[in-house]
Amino acid sequence: MTSFPISTDQISIQWLSKVLNCEVSNFHIEPLGEGIGIIGLVTRLTLEGQNCPKTLIAKFQSPSADNRAIAHLFKMYEREYQFYSQVLEQVPVRAPLCYHASFDPETKAFILLLEDLLGYRLGDQVKGCTVTECEQVVNAMVDLHSSTWQPDHLNEINYHNTDFQIKGMIDGFTAGWPVVTESFSHLLSRETALKGSGLSENIKPLLEQIMDGPVCIAHGDMRLDNLFFGQDHVALVDFQALCKSAPEHDLAYFLSQSPSQAILDDRDWVAYYHRQLTGKGISYDLQLCRDRFQRCTLYFLCYAVIICSALDMANERGRLLGETLLGNALNSINTLDGFSLLK
Repeated sequence: MTSFPISTDQISIQWLSKVLNCEVSNFHIEPLGEGIGIIGLVTRLTLEGQNCPKTLIAKFQSPSADNRAIAHLFKMYEREYQFYSQVLEQVPVRAPLCYHASFDPETKAFILLLEDLLGYRLGDQVKGCTVTECEQVVNAMVDLHSSTWQPDHLNEINYHNTDFQIKGMIDGFTAGWPVVTESFSHLLSRETALKGSGLSENIKPLLEQIMDGPVCIAHGDMRLDNLFFGQDHVALVDFQALCKSAPEHDLAYFLSQSPSQAILDDRDWVAYYHRQLTGKGISYDLQLCRDRFQRCTLYFLCYAVIICSALDMANERGRLLGETLLGNALNSINTLDGFSLLK
């Protein structure tokens, strides 16, 4: 049995008062969602009492056994706990303040009490972003990556090319590609469908090439649905894919699947990222950055396919999200001639 609440019905006034170090007299719980991209339960707590935050976000393990199995396989709850307990204080990025974090290594249950980002606007992957917002996101990546360059001291955080990650990507893509080619046939030419089918046997060598070079701490799931925009900056949320990886991991995933083509055409974003990164004192070759970016862009077709194959096509936003993810991913791969990397 865990020593902390693992569901909303286990939260008490006494426990909240203890972990928040304030006098909570009452609280109300508002479910915020569990759905696409959320492998957990997210709720808002409204608190009454002395010297306590008015609202905060409480995040738990999913009530769904299937979602918990996915989270345990990829160590998603443990990763998010690691960010708030080990990484956040070391990096100059805006993320929710963490009031409390607990994780049980035996049951894999967790709870986070986080700042409620009131006054921020949640990004929308279907609607896309502006040039200014894209710049803010890339700048936030640079802050995260440059401050964790070659993070040898963070021993507990996994590298991205672990056996369970590789197997999960291969299995997920292999199962998802036939579903996607049928559900989104209007987005795939016959040639693309044929070329894409060869990605599964290339995932492991692609990751070996991607990881051949300097690594940093990567957010791991850098997309608009995981970003909150303030007036002049962006806040990052949802660190369940946190890992040590190539810096292009976040850059390619975001640029290949979130902004529209018009935003991508505004500038050479890889060169912009590289310029900002080296401006922080990091020595890094631009051509290596471009090569890894191309490989990452192809690799992250896996993510688009796995997500799109699980979408409810009867749901309007689900369908639009799938078309956006997959359409953007394929356009980016074709622009970079990414399929030429397949053996």
